[in-house]
Amino acid sequence: MIVITGAAGFIGSVLISKLNQEGFKNLVLVDDFTKVEKKNNYIHKAYLELIDRKAFFTWFGKHHQEVKFVFHIGARTDTAEFNTELLNELNLDYTKELWKLCTKFQVPMVYASSAATYGLGEFGYDDNHEIIDLLKPLNPYGISKNEFDKWALKQAETPPFWAGLKFFNVYGPNEYHKARMASVIFHAFYQIEKTGGMKLFRSHNPNYRDGEQLRDFVYVKDVVDVLFFMMETQPTSGIYNLGTGKARSFLDLAKATFKAMDIRENISFIDTPEDIRDKYQYFTEANMQKLIKVGYNKPFTSLENGVSDYVEYLKDERYL
Repeated sequence: MIVITGAAGFIGSVLISKLNQEGFKNLVLVDDFTKVEKKNNYIHKAYLELIDRKAFFTWFGKHHQEVKFVFHIGARTDTAEFNTELLNELNLDYTKELWKLCTKFQVPMVYASSAATYGLGEFGYDDNHEIIDLLKPLNPYGISKNEFDKWALKQAETPPFWAGLKFFNVYGPNEYHKARMASVIFHAFYQIEKTGGMKLFRSHNPNYRDGEQLRDFVYVKDVVDVLFFMMETQPTSGIYNLGTGKARSFLDLAKATFKAMDIRENISFIDTPEDIRDKYQYFTEANMQKLIKVGYNKPFTSLENGVSDYVEYLKDERYL
C-alpha cells in the first residue's frame, strides 16, 4: 500500500491521478474528508481506503507491514495564517510523529517542504543543507516548514529513505478549493474572464520594472512526476528543491494566460499593498542541480505550455 496524506488537496489529489496512471490502485488516502469542497479532487479515483488524519497514526500502527511508501503532502499551507499553535500542530508536530513511525516501521517517506523557507532569498535558493539553519522565512507557515527541515537534519534515526521537497510556485488543476491561496494563474483566468483585463502589482523596487517581478512557476504535473521518481528510485536522502530552475515574470504569466484564453491583452498595474510591501519577494528561482545529479532528467514544462494546458481545465472546471 502507498499512503498519501493531504490526499483531498491540490498536489495530493494530482499525485493520486499520477499513481493511478502508473497502475497503482492500492492507495490509502489520509485527510480531513469532512470538507465537501474538496470531494471532486478524489471521489472518482481508484483507492483502497479513506482515513481521517486524526485516526491515521492508530491505523498506521496496525497496518504498517502493508505500507510500502508514505507521501506526506498534507499541511496547513495558508501563508497568511498567524495561529502558530495550529501551524505547529499540523506542520511540525504531525510530521515529527509520522517521521518517528516511518523510522520505527522502516517505511520510506517523502514530505512537502516549501520555498517559503527561503524568505527574501538572502542566502540564495540552493538546497544545500548547510544554509537551512540560517534561513529567515517571512511568515509563520514558512517558519513551520523550515523548523521541520532543521529538525529532520538533526535526527540520528531516520526512515530507510526520506526526502523533503521544497515546492516553489505550484499551479495547475485541482486547486479550485484554495480560494485566495490558489495560484496567480487561477486568479488571472477568472479575473480576465470576468473583466477582460488583468491587474498586476506595480514594482516598488528600482531594480525591477512593473510586472517584471520573477518567480519559479512549476506545473503540478511536473511536481508529481518528481514525487513518483522519488518513490521509484529512492536516491540519496535529503532536502531537494522542486521548481523548474527558470524564473519567469508575472508579465510573462499574464501574457500567456491571455493567449491561452484567446483574449486580447489588457494588463494594468496597482500598488502592492503596504502591509506586505516590505516582505514582497521580487525573485525566486530553484537551483535544481541536486535533483538532476541524482538522475532526474525529465524536462520541466514551460510556463507558456503549462498555462495553455491548465486553461483547458479551467474553462470547464475540469479535474485531473
